[in-house]
Amino acid sequence: MPIRKFFLPFCLCVLIFGLSGFAAAEDRSCSYCGMYKSKFEHSWVIIEHEDNTLVNVCSIHCAAIDMALHTDKNIRKITVGDYDSKTPIDAERAYWVIGGDIMGVMTARAKWAFETKDGADNFIKKHGGRMANFREVIKTAFEDMYQDTLMIRRKRNLINLRKNQSQ
Repeated sequence: MPIRKFFLPFCLCVLIFGLSGFAAAEDRSCSYCGMYKSKFEHSWVIIEHEDNTLVNVCSIHCAAIDMALHTDKNIRKITVGDYDSKTPIDAERAYWVIGGDIMGVMTARAKWAFETKDGADNFIKKHGGRMANFREVIKTAFEDMYQDTLMIRRKRNLINLRKNQSQ
């Protein structure tokens, strides 16, 4: 009898905590910086290599890091989140905007993908920037890498400093 009193609550706890853990496990994180897909679907990049490996990263910045580190791996396909709908689209066919007044993900100079030309044009009208193709976007990501890396390090140092001061 006493076992039955504890069995049902125990099963409920396992079910509740087990499912919440499962949901958290579903949220992918960037292979390089650890940021979560649920917060960055509008810039999420998936690189599919010819050896069938997939790399999930939060941004074109982190995608460029992966490309630099794995020059020996041929890329089959790259998808990126559409800025407006957050759905994955073909990076080569996307309408890209470089720059504008909205800070990019892991970069000071934003690089946003749009499924439609109208989406990109509307963004440029509201926020500035210029239209680009995927090749220009990757080139710009590599050109920005040094300054972006310094910016990221400064931000992380400030975060760590604040953590240490509050302890």
